[in-house]
Amino acid sequence: MHVIPVSHLDYSEFPDLIASMHRLRYRVFRGRLNWDVSVSGDMEIDPYDALKPTYIIAADDRGTVVGCARLLPTMGPTMLANTFSVLLGSNPAPRSDSIFESSRFCVDTDAAEGVAATGLRNATFTLLAGILEWGLSNGQAAVVTVTDVRFERILRRAGWPLERFAPPMQIGNTKALAGHLAISQAALMKVREIGQLEGPVLAGRFVQPEAA
Repeated sequence: MHVIPVSHLDYSEFPDLIASMHRLRYRVFRGRLNWDVSVSGDMEIDPYDALKPTYIIAADDRGTVVGCARLLPTMGPTMLANTFSVLLGSNPAPRSDSIFESSRFCVDTDAAEGVAATGLRNATFTLLAGILEWGLSNGQAAVVTVTDVRFERILRRAGWPLERFAPPMQIGNTKALAGHLAISQAALMKVREIGQLEGPVLAGRFVQPEAA
């Protein structure tokens, strides 16, 4: 499995990979989870994709995209601050050069081979490790995310528990919540240990995303 950080400077080098990522997001968020997301044909694309995010993309040896995540700096617009601020409770939206937002994390459970002892896909651990490695390489202290209680349980089983901003809320058909996770070497080692990952997973060059 290859895990590639694709910054906006790299978009022109990976058009097929990015298109496959958007198709995976459509299959997961619209097809499997039935979330109310923006779509274009067979792709899930929303306004935050226009803000020059960095994508963390996992592909198998055949080049098939099996997982992805989208990373944005919190100094610019984010899903948490601008769309789902209600999930912050009484907390202010994080705004820091050392905090980024992760969104649209998903794994193709049909294509991703290998299941760890925890019952989670190996691709899930690989993507989580990739986000941690990217954060450490870019001097980040924490990551915030908007997710659901299902993924909160996945993070706990993976050894990287989420700290909630506020209790979950029902949004559409989703029990949604927001929280933050520390970016640390200890967290990376824990994910690697539970997922039985050997060494770094992230390939390519590391580029800090820019705020729009």
